[in-house]
Amino acid sequence: MALLLIFAGLVLLVVGGDALVRGAVNLSKRMGIPALIISLTIVAFGTSAPELLIAIQAALEGFPQLALGNIIGSNIANILLVLGVPALVFSISSHGTDTQIEFYLMILSTFTFIAFCFILPFGPMLGAILLLMMSGILVFTFRRAQKSTELAEALTEEVSEVEDATWKSILFLIGGLVALPLGAKFLVDGSIEIAERFGVSEAVIGLTIVAVGTSLPELATTVMAAYRRQADVAIGNVLGSNMFNLMVIGGVAALFGPIDVDPQFLRLDLWVMLGVSLLVIPYVFKHVSLNRIWGALFCIGYGLYLWVIL
Repeated sequence: MALLLIFAGLVLLVVGGDALVRGAVNLSKRMGIPALIISLTIVAFGTSAPELLIAIQAALEGFPQLALGNIIGSNIANILLVLGVPALVFSISSHGTDTQIEFYLMILSTFTFIAFCFILPFGPMLGAILLLMMSGILVFTFRRAQKSTELAEALTEEVSEVEDATWKSILFLIGGLVALPLGAKFLVDGSIEIAERFGVSEAVIGLTIVAVGTSLPELATTVMAAYRRQADVAIGNVLGSNMFNLMVIGGVAALFGPIDVDPQFLRLDLWVMLGVSLLVIPYVFKHVSLNRIWGALFCIGYGLYLWVIL
């Protein structure tokens, strides 16, 4: 049954990822909004829904380390796996992308989260601050989107080339948002059932199996975005998901009560999360394409990280 859950989860993730990218890109064109803005909001939040559900469930059931490990591990996997694996198959060109502001916001979120982890206990007050910060980021993002709509007339020719009607784009978007969390839940439930038989600790489960499982929506979405040559969606999905994980999921988990941060997180994992976040600097600022060499290095780096913590 556990293996069947894993297989069903993978199928839902692939199908949902393709539907989400197709719907988001087409809808953004029809609305005159850059695909990057859509990927930073609807796509990023939709693909981060599994992390949010896991965090709430773990906090309610008294497994706070699982929630924090899921956040940290997911952000590490989002950079090394979610960008690395697609780059092995489809080189992700950064030419013409503009993600510098989003990168700054993601790094600000990362530094804030790390600082709060050292302020013990990691409780409701800090969680509320994280949620307020994310609200500010959302307001800023939507204001940028409103300004972008002024360019709608200039995008008339581009919109006319969109294959899907508006209602069909919305249907794809909703279908992707439903399929991705459901697929992740199936995969995580099956993986945890198998892992528990080997006596793996709560923190390690959160950093590895749960983190990878809940990052698969981002992976599926980014693979499809790379296949469709939508670099803005690929990088915007990762940056937006990382911000959402830190600000919203971290904030929600902290609202359920003080969390004693595992010393392992303070010694190693938080700093690995920061380090891998800085790896996208050449892509964002120098427009270096993520080719197969970069993809291989990212995947090898993630393998080494798993080897160290296991």
